[in-house]
Amino acid sequence: MTMNKPAAALDGIKVLDLSRVLAGPWCTQILADLGADVVKIERPGVGDDTRTWGPPFIKDANGNDSDQASYFTSCNRNKRSVTVDMATPEGQALLLQMAAQADIVVENFKTGGLKQYGLDQESLRAANPRLIYCSVTGFGHDGPYAERAGYDLMIQAMTGMMSITGRPDDVPGGGPLRVGVALTDLFTGVYASTAILAALQVRDRTGEGQHIDMALLDVGMAILANQASAFLNTGEAPKRQGNTHPSLAPYQDFPTQDGSMLLAIGNNGQFARFCEAAGHPEWASDARFATNTLRVKHRLVLIPMMEALTRTRTTAAWVTLLEDKAVPCGPINDIAQAFDDAQVQARGLKVTLPRDAGDGIASITGVASPLRLSATPPVLRHAPPALGQHTREVLAEMGIDDARFDALRSAGVV
Repeated sequence: MTMNKPAAALDGIKVLDLSRVLAGPWCTQILADLGADVVKIERPGVGDDTRTWGPPFIKDANGNDSDQASYFTSCNRNKRSVTVDMATPEGQALLLQMAAQADIVVENFKTGGLKQYGLDQESLRAANPRLIYCSVTGFGHDGPYAERAGYDLMIQAMTGMMSITGRPDDVPGGGPLRVGVALTDLFTGVYASTAILAALQVRDRTGEGQHIDMALLDVGMAILANQASAFLNTGEAPKRQGNTHPSLAPYQDFPTQDGSMLLAIGNNGQFARFCEAAGHPEWASDARFATNTLRVKHRLVLIPMMEALTRTRTTAAWVTLLEDKAVPCGPINDIAQAFDDAQVQARGLKVTLPRDAGDGIASITGVASPLRLSATPPVLRHAPPALGQHTREVLAEMGIDDARFDALRSAGVV
């Protein structure tokens, strides 16, 4: 991770970010980390919904809760916040001017929601044919659900993700569960950034921008991955099975002397090395367990045998025993333990950025970008911004002088 160095992969790319909450902001944070100048448009006095999605809240310099929810900070690093009321003609004119100078617009309003303001993709791309306009909605811009609002939890339920997450109905704690983070939102942001980068490459060849229609539903179906493929090619819907894997064994959590561990054996060689290290080489040659397919078939025999064995050592002892045997094994950490992990620390995955916005928050800590480019690494320029922190700065770059700015602010436009 590089601090305050000018060279970045997307230097010179301007993004007008009209998105809120998570999927759109996650996309634009990826672009911002890669060096794009992302201007985040927020409602005056209100801002992005997630600014108030707390607790927890960011602590101020005195250790007290601020009015800034930590949720917002997870997906708005490296952006400049500008407050504009798009419901006013003056606000619309400002946004039209920004869009005319932008390379990319990202928005997540409901289908047709921006047309009344003249900020829909047809209007903006007519004025700026090079513009790449990415829309993020729950269900896409066509089909019977196009007008519906969509949220991650709803999509996890509708796509079947919750039907394969959690323990089976017939065991204690059984029932459908959501994934612990808004997985569909996050993947939609990643897919959207990928599509935008592809569209930039096309524009380099043709000179023309295009519209990108990203739907949480589409992404939610796509990330079912092997589980979707299993259904589509067998006709049988997969079921919840806790931490076990439908196609691999042993690939799950195991009890240990002091808690539990995760063992992720993905091939026959790994299983044989585990058995040798654990003192049971005969298991690897047992006709019931000789291949992965056989181990899956006979998992109800194999797993209890292994559980009796794993209980005889601590988690740390198992990790020590197996880490040099190329057998994937590790602790099941909580998030605090994860950030204390030596490898997490060595990779610099915790980053703190100073914030000088006059709101009492001295700095904000977050997770580093996982993108590691050798020549053009991600850059850190801005902490997640205070509401409207950069409004005067950005409007000055557009040629709006102090008198005009003050008039716009007095009128509630910015």
